[in-house]
Amino acid sequence: MSTNLAQQLRIGTTKSHSMAENVSFVKSFLGGVVDKRSYRKLIANLYFVYKAIEEEMENNKDHYAVKSIYFPQLYRQSSLCKDLFYYYGSNWKNIIQPSLATKNYVNRIHQIGSSQPELLIAHAYTRYMGDLSGGQILKKIAKSAMGLSDQGGTEFYDFHDITDENIFKKQYRNALDNVPISEKQITQIITEANIAFNLNMEVFQELNSNLIKIMLMLLLNTVNNFRK
Repeated sequence: MSTNLAQQLRIGTTKSHSMAENVSFVKSFLGGVVDKRSYRKLIANLYFVYKAIEEEMENNKDHYAVKSIYFPQLYRQSSLCKDLFYYYGSNWKNIIQPSLATKNYVNRIHQIGSSQPELLIAHAYTRYMGDLSGGQILKKIAKSAMGLSDQGGTEFYDFHDITDENIFKKQYRNALDNVPISEKQITQIITEANIAFNLNMEVFQELNSNLIKIMLMLLLNTVNNFRK
């Protein structure tokens, strides 16, 4: 019997989704204003997030709930490695560090992976379905705003192991609807999905703060140059 989890997740996270889109960094990004230093920091933070998600998905791939939505073709870690090489160079692993908000996000993922693996569904749904649905639009924005060539910098948005995104999303929704869980667990997963959105917002808000600092530095440099 279908639990209709996919629709319940969509409805249950509507407010959080709207709030996330209205974070200044996200609004600037969608408006085509993308600072390369903030963007590469975002990519670095996402690397730690996806590393945690994919480690816990692998640790729990035989769990009765997780195995229903176990799709390694969605994994982003290897794609993010290519982007980090592009932005930071071959020594990127020794350069990048997770931000405070990212550490909180990662800790949450590992916590539920150990204690309530079924809640990983919320984090997988929130990240992967968002990436898959809006990835190509965001890729075009990033390339245009940062003046990137077609040679790299946006591997994160390319799902090379998925030939038809629409067919796959239907498969994923069907898998969600057939996860063998109780009504109580559905409620907990929706709650966790909203927590995931909030954790994402906190990461974006940090980037927004960095963007403001960069804009102030540019303004001060302009004023100083004008005075010379």
